[in-house]
Amino acid sequence: MDRMPLILGFDTSGPACAGALLRGDKLLLQRAEPMARGQAERLVPFLEEILADAGAGWHDLAAIGIGIGPGNFTGIRIAVAAARGLVLGLGIPAVGVSGCEARACLAPGQKTGIEAPRERIYLCNPADPAEIPHLVTREAAGDVATGFAPDRLAAAICQVAATRWQANPPRPAPLYVRPADAAPMREAPPVLLDE
Repeated sequence: MDRMPLILGFDTSGPACAGALLRGDKLLLQRAEPMARGQAERLVPFLEEILADAGAGWHDLAAIGIGIGPGNFTGIRIAVAAARGLVLGLGIPAVGVSGCEARACLAPGQKTGIEAPRERIYLCNPADPAEIPHLVTREAAGDVATGFAPDRLAAAICQVAATRWQANPPRPAPLYVRPADAAPMREAPPVLLDE
Protein backbone atom coordinates (compact mmCIF):
# COMPACT_ATOMS: atom_id res chain seq x y z
CA MET A 1 0.00 0.00 0.00
CA ASP A 2 1.14 3.57 -0.68
CA ARG A 3 3.06 5.07 2.26
CA MET A 4 2.08 8.69 1.58
CA PRO A 5 0.03 10.10 4.48
CA LEU A 6 -3.71 9.58 4.19
CA ILE A 7 -5.82 12.50 5.39
CA LEU A 8 -9.59 12.49 5.85
CA GLY A 9 -11.37 15.84 5.78
CA PHE A 10 -14.98 16.49 6.67
CA ASP A 11 -17.43 19.32 7.28
CA THR A 12 -20.96 19.59 8.66
CA SER A 13 -21.12 23.36 9.15
CA GLY A 14 -23.64 23.74 6.32
CA PRO A 15 -26.69 21.75 5.19
CA ALA A 16 -24.67 18.65 4.20
CA CYS A 17 -22.31 15.94 5.32
CA ALA A 18 -19.19 16.44 3.23
CA GLY A 19 -16.00 14.43 3.19
CA ALA A 20 -12.85 13.93 1.18
CA LEU A 21 -9.75 11.77 1.24
CA LEU A 22 -6.25 12.89 0.29
CA ARG A 23 -3.15 10.72 -0.06
CA GLY A 24 -0.03 12.86 -0.28
CA ASP A 25 -1.06 15.53 -2.77
CA LYS A 26 -3.53 13.31 -4.65
CA LEU A 27 -7.24 13.75 -3.97
CA LEU A 28 -8.68 10.23 -3.91
CA LEU A 29 -12.33 11.20 -3.62
CA GLN A 30 -14.72 13.84 -2.42
CA ARG A 31 -18.39 13.45 -1.62
CA ALA A 32 -21.33 15.30 -0.09
CA GLU A 33 -24.85 14.39 0.94
CA PRO A 34 -27.25 17.32 1.26
CA MET A 35 -29.18 17.27 4.54
CA ALA A 36 -30.67 19.97 6.72
CA ARG A 37 -30.81 17.63 9.74
CA GLY A 38 -29.38 14.28 10.73
CA GLN A 39 -25.65 14.92 10.33
CA ALA A 40 -24.92 13.52 13.81
CA GLU A 41 -26.41 10.13 12.92
CA ARG A 42 -25.02 10.06 9.38
CA LEU A 43 -21.46 11.43 9.76
CA VAL A 44 -19.52 8.37 10.98
CA PRO A 45 -21.19 5.87 8.59
CA PHE A 46 -20.68 8.42 5.77
CA LEU A 47 -16.96 8.68 6.59
CA GLU A 48 -16.66 4.89 6.83
CA GLU A 49 -18.14 4.62 3.32
CA ILE A 50 -15.58 7.11 2.00
CA LEU A 51 -12.74 5.12 3.55
CA ALA A 52 -14.13 1.81 2.25
CA ASP A 53 -14.54 3.19 -1.28
CA ALA A 54 -10.84 4.11 -1.23
CA GLY A 55 -9.86 0.68 0.13
CA ALA A 56 -8.79 2.15 3.47
CA GLY A 57 -9.81 1.96 7.11
CA TRP A 58 -9.67 4.22 10.15
CA HIS A 59 -6.21 2.99 11.18
CA ASP A 60 -4.74 3.93 7.77
CA LEU A 61 -5.26 7.63 8.53
CA ALA A 62 -2.31 9.88 9.39
CA ALA A 63 -4.55 12.84 10.30
CA ILE A 64 -7.99 14.34 9.95
CA GLY A 65 -9.05 17.84 8.96
CA ILE A 66 -12.36 19.29 10.03
CA GLY A 67 -14.41 22.34 9.17
CA ILE A 68 -14.75 24.43 12.34
CA GLY A 69 -17.08 27.11 10.98
CA PRO A 70 -18.52 29.61 10.91
CA GLY A 71 -21.84 28.11 9.99
CA ASN A 72 -24.60 26.13 11.61
CA PHE A 73 -23.97 25.93 15.39
CA THR A 74 -25.13 22.33 15.75
CA GLY A 75 -23.31 21.21 12.61
CA ILE A 76 -20.04 22.73 13.80
CA ARG A 77 -20.39 21.01 17.17
CA ILE A 78 -21.08 17.66 15.46
CA ALA A 79 -17.88 17.86 13.41
CA VAL A 80 -15.71 19.04 16.30
CA ALA A 81 -17.09 16.36 18.65
CA ALA A 82 -16.57 13.64 16.03
CA ALA A 83 -13.00 14.84 15.44
CA ARG A 84 -12.21 14.82 19.15
CA GLY A 85 -13.53 11.29 19.45
CA LEU A 86 -11.50 10.13 16.46
CA VAL A 87 -8.36 11.77 17.84
CA LEU A 88 -8.78 9.92 21.14
CA GLY A 89 -9.63 6.61 19.51
CA LEU A 90 -7.03 6.63 16.74
CA GLY A 91 -4.21 8.61 18.34
CA ILE A 92 -3.78 10.86 15.30
CA PRO A 93 -3.81 14.65 15.01
CA ALA A 94 -6.85 16.67 14.00
CA VAL A 95 -6.54 20.00 12.23
CA GLY A 96 -9.33 22.57 12.50
CA VAL A 97 -9.81 24.50 9.25
CA SER A 98 -12.03 27.57 9.08
CA GLY A 99 -14.51 28.04 6.28
CA CYS A 100 -12.53 31.07 5.11
CA GLU A 101 -9.30 29.07 4.91
CA ALA A 102 -11.01 26.37 2.86
CA ARG A 103 -12.50 28.96 0.50
CA ALA A 104 -9.13 30.69 0.12
CA CYS A 105 -7.70 27.36 -1.00
CA LEU A 106 -10.38 27.13 -3.72
CA ALA A 107 -10.35 30.80 -4.76
CA PRO A 108 -6.95 32.29 -3.82
CA GLY A 109 -6.97 36.07 -3.48
CA GLN A 110 -10.69 36.37 -4.26
CA LYS A 111 -13.31 37.97 -2.04
CA THR A 112 -15.27 35.10 -0.49
CA GLY A 113 -17.94 34.72 2.14
CA ILE A 114 -20.09 32.18 3.92
CA GLU A 115 -23.88 32.37 3.93
CA ALA A 116 -25.32 33.34 7.32
CA PRO A 117 -28.90 33.58 8.57
CA ARG A 118 -31.07 36.65 8.02
CA GLU A 119 -29.60 37.77 4.68
CA ARG A 120 -26.11 38.18 6.07
CA ILE A 121 -22.65 36.98 5.07
CA TYR A 122 -19.57 35.98 7.04
CA LEU A 123 -17.10 38.03 5.01
CA CYS A 124 -13.62 36.52 4.73
CA ASN A 125 -10.41 38.53 4.43
CA PRO A 126 -8.63 37.38 1.23
CA ALA A 127 -5.33 38.80 2.54
CA ASP A 128 -5.58 36.74 5.76
CA PRO A 129 -8.03 33.81 5.52
CA ALA A 130 -7.17 32.75 9.10
CA GLU A 131 -8.65 36.01 10.41
CA ILE A 132 -12.08 35.72 12.00
CA PRO A 133 -14.63 36.82 9.36
CA HIS A 134 -16.90 39.81 9.81
CA LEU A 135 -20.67 39.35 9.85
CA VAL A 136 -22.17 41.85 7.41
CA THR A 137 -25.40 42.32 5.48
CA ARG A 138 -25.58 40.80 2.02
CA GLU A 139 -25.75 44.31 0.61
CA ALA A 140 -22.62 45.44 2.48
CA ALA A 141 -20.73 42.34 1.30
CA GLY A 142 -21.04 43.44 -2.31
CA ASP A 143 -19.81 41.08 -5.01
CA VAL A 144 -18.58 38.09 -3.04
CA ALA A 145 -18.28 34.40 -3.96
CA THR A 146 -20.33 32.19 -1.62
CA GLY A 147 -21.43 29.27 -3.78
CA PHE A 148 -18.82 26.60 -3.05
CA ALA A 149 -19.92 22.97 -3.27
CA PRO A 150 -19.65 21.14 0.08
CA ASP A 151 -17.55 18.30 -1.40
CA ARG A 152 -15.04 20.81 -2.81
CA LEU A 153 -14.84 22.48 0.61
CA ALA A 154 -14.12 19.09 2.21
CA ALA A 155 -11.32 18.55 -0.33
CA ALA A 156 -9.91 21.99 0.52
CA ILE A 157 -10.07 21.13 4.23
CA CYS A 158 -7.91 18.07 3.44
CA GLN A 159 -5.43 20.20 1.52
CA VAL A 160 -5.09 22.75 4.33
CA ALA A 161 -4.81 19.97 6.94
CA ALA A 162 -2.04 18.36 4.88
CA THR A 163 0.08 21.47 5.41
CA ARG A 164 -0.43 21.55 9.20
CA TRP A 165 -0.93 18.10 10.67
CA GLN A 166 2.74 17.46 11.46
CA ALA A 167 3.21 20.76 13.35
CA ASN A 168 1.40 19.70 16.54
CA PRO A 169 -1.82 21.60 15.71
CA PRO A 170 -4.03 22.90 18.52
CA ARG A 171 -7.12 20.91 19.42
CA PRO A 172 -9.94 21.80 16.99
CA ALA A 173 -12.51 24.17 18.48
CA PRO A 174 -15.68 25.68 17.00
CA LEU A 175 -15.36 29.06 15.33
CA TYR A 176 -18.45 31.04 16.30
CA VAL A 177 -18.71 34.58 14.98
CA ARG A 178 -22.14 35.44 16.35
CA PRO A 179 -24.01 34.42 19.49
CA ALA A 180 -26.37 31.46 19.41
CA ASP A 181 -30.01 32.05 18.48
CA ALA A 182 -31.09 30.09 21.56
CA ALA A 183 -31.09 32.01 24.81
CA PRO A 184 -31.25 30.93 28.44
CA MET A 185 -34.59 31.11 30.21
CA ARG A 186 -35.44 34.59 31.44
CA GLU A 187 -37.75 33.42 34.18
CA ALA A 188 -36.52 31.83 37.36
CA PRO A 189 -36.78 28.05 37.29
CA PRO A 190 -39.51 26.45 39.42
CA VAL A 191 -38.68 25.70 43.02
CA LEU A 192 -38.37 21.99 43.79
CA LEU A 193 -39.82 20.93 47.11
CA ASP A 194 -38.25 18.24 49.25
CA GLU A 195 -40.56 15.57 50.55
